[in-house]
Amino acid sequence: MLAIGSDHGGYALKERIMEYLKQNNIEYKDFGCYSKQSCDYPVFGKAVAKAVADGECEKGIVICTTGIGISIAANKVKGIRCALCSDPYSAKMTRLHNDANVLALGGEIVGGNLAIEIVSTFLNTEFSAEEKHQRRVNLLNEE
Repeated sequence: MLAIGSDHGGYALKERIMEYLKQNNIEYKDFGCYSKQSCDYPVFGKAVAKAVADGECEKGIVICTTGIGISIAANKVKGIRCALCSDPYSAKMTRLHNDANVLALGGEIVGGNLAIEIVSTFLNTEFSAEEKHQRRVNLLNEE
């Protein structure tokens, strides 16, 4: 299952991505927000991150206006490797090399079609598990 969440600045893009997920029979859980009313991105970034860190969801997607704030919030949760991506190549490489488990997007940075391509790439790219990449992920996970 995929966790997804946004603040008001990412709400429209979250709705677009959820439609894509439905069309492709990808199970997800929406952690909010549920309207364009102003709200606080850390609440939703941390909720998605906790669901992934606790194993309730395999991966997550978080969205705010730029993707920056909500990615910082998600990365505060132990075990989360959240990557802000604005192109499919970055999404591919963060999965291959960093085993990123949460994708951050900027609702006012990437358009809907590009966001779908980024999401698809993120969800369909496996971690390489090459020794040097696993070693580096292990270093990231150290306290």
